[in-house]
Amino acid sequence: MKLLKTKTLNYLINPFKNLLTILFFIAPFIGLAQEKLDVQDSQVEPPQASAALEQGSAKEAFKKIKLDGIAAVVGDYVILESDIEKTLIDLRSQGVAEKDMNRCQLLGKLMEDRLYAHQAVQDSLLVSDDEVAAIGERQLQQLVAQAGSLERVLKIYKKEDEESFRQELQKINKLRLLSERMQTSIVSDIEITPEEVRQFFNDIPKDELPVFGAELEISQIVKTPQAPESEKQKVIDRLNEIKGDVEDNNASFSVKAILYSQDPGSKSKGGFYAMTRETPFVKEFKDVAFSLQEGEVSEPFETTFGFHIILVEKIRGQELDLRHILMVPEVPQSAIDEAINELKEIKQKIEDGLMTFAEAARNFSDEKETKFDGGVLRNPTNYDSRFELTKMDPTLYNQISNLKDNEISNPIAEPDPRGGATSYKILRITNRFEEHTADFARDYMKIQELATSEKQLKAINEWRAKRIDDTYISVSKSNRDCSFANNWIKE
Repeated sequence: MKLLKTKTLNYLINPFKNLLTILFFIAPFIGLAQEKLDVQDSQVEPPQASAALEQGSAKEAFKKIKLDGIAAVVGDYVILESDIEKTLIDLRSQGVAEKDMNRCQLLGKLMEDRLYAHQAVQDSLLVSDDEVAAIGERQLQQLVAQAGSLERVLKIYKKEDEESFRQELQKINKLRLLSERMQTSIVSDIEITPEEVRQFFNDIPKDELPVFGAELEISQIVKTPQAPESEKQKVIDRLNEIKGDVEDNNASFSVKAILYSQDPGSKSKGGFYAMTRETPFVKEFKDVAFSLQEGEVSEPFETTFGFHIILVEKIRGQELDLRHILMVPEVPQSAIDEAINELKEIKQKIEDGLMTFAEAARNFSDEKETKFDGGVLRNPTNYDSRFELTKMDPTLYNQISNLKDNEISNPIAEPDPRGGATSYKILRITNRFEEHTADFARDYMKIQELATSEKQLKAINEWRAKRIDDTYISVSKSNRDCSFANNWIKE
């Protein structure tokens, strides 16, 4: 890829070439632990040293919290020299070249993260412990699946026991979520006009225009085999039994969820979710959840994933703590065979010229998100119809990698990672775009995305400069020779 000389554009278009951005995207298990700082839902308890630091008695203050090698303090957060070393080790383990690892840059990035988190707390951008715990649980499950056992995970991350590893994950994830929410808040109201996009593009020298990789446009037709009414009723009856046992016999809803729920995202946590009205759950689920009182168990209800019952444990304003049980009616093989045969017939009719792929999608596809757009898949990152080959989801890439232009695939099984029923689909590559230099009309969506990112980055830089001036910050003597990108060392 041709690299842009413009610093901001280079950062945006080829972010993984930038060390700071590498650090932002690395796995969330880096030991960036904040010592002595237990973040609560509504506030951060400052270290005991804070008052003394402001009075210039840092040495005595740090004795109280018994920390060795303090690199910096940002607001209520302490950064240790060991945090920097852990980050360097993790970067090496991920294959980052030594020449790309600058210790001072890493310290600056750690300070940025804590500045965002500190201000998030000041602005009451809350992160619940339950939300953090749920993220940590998913991460731990993924790590165990990859490593083969919990013992192997603990050995890899040099942890003596599961509890200490969970605690470290909690600290890391809470800081990360606070940081992310603060950055989101900063740019939430930023919009960009078509004229700003045009001006952004025109300001790029012609010989420095970005080069976009090869891209594909993909369409699909989906059929989802349906369970018969008899199987649905079996599930409803079973959920009603569980509901009755919880209400009448004081049975544990959590235990029931662990035993019977088919939701992979919550089963191990006893069906637990923390959610708001903005949480990306299906409308039917949210409607039922927010209609319940504390301690109330819902009647069985249906979504695209199957049938549910919900227990609301706690209501905190617009946030709910709830548990749910998902059961999916069994789909008989006859229904699966029917769906596959229907897709084969649709494929044949398209190949015989009896209908276009788009017409078939509109008339026969079961997927609401794509059928009215002629089956066109949309990139979830920007809603564009193009998928860059180098950034495509591996599963999707494997499904279409051997397809020629306009060739239609045979029916492919598509398991629902969220726990819903397996669907079946046929795919077609409807358009192919070779690697090319950016063109305003052809690549407007991408250029708009870059222009928006630049405007957001400018807003974040301005915000950060102001907050650095307003926030208590201390950099140790050993790090004062660093040439930071930001004014961390105040005169």
